[in-house]
Amino acid sequence: MPEGVDRCGACLALPPPFSHAVAAVDYGFPWSGLVTALKFHAALDLAGALAELLADAVRERGVPLPQAVVPVPLGADRLAERGMNQAWELARRVAWRLRLVSDAGWLQRRVETPHLADLPRAERERAIRGAFAVAPGAAARVRGQSIALVDDVLTTGATASEAARALLAAGAASVQLWVVARTP
Repeated sequence: MPEGVDRCGACLALPPPFSHAVAAVDYGFPWSGLVTALKFHAALDLAGALAELLADAVRERGVPLPQAVVPVPLGADRLAERGMNQAWELARRVAWRLRLVSDAGWLQRRVETPHLADLPRAERERAIRGAFAVAPGAAARVRGQSIALVDDVLTTGATASEAARALLAAGAASVQLWVVARTP
């Protein structure tokens, strides 16, 4: 970890599979409304500003930059429902700002999961288990790479942990987690 950055108590007790986590802001006013507008109302005009906020946080935290940036993928049903993947809209813009490679095709969601927002941690973990895999043909691109996994919000870490495990199982050298907001 970079100097001056501490792990939270939960991460000390049960270390996550990602090496670093960067959250630009706490999930509260006004950020919660902006993230919700992007996520559920396709307010793509907000994606650039939120990505800039996240890129600034990555720079300020001094975490080592990865070789590639990958979004947490949506399942086909959720993608059709929303019309876009907010994590990809953020990931590609953050990658551009940091001059990194980004790819939305390396990681896939193999299992449609229920909406996780209202589930307790243990149920989230059960619902998301095995939901992600590296796409066929992408393993060679993932192998040996340090990767930043991007999502909009970190709540319990169940989704991020499961996605990171899939990347690591495919041979990624390391996985960081970058999110716009973290629930306090």
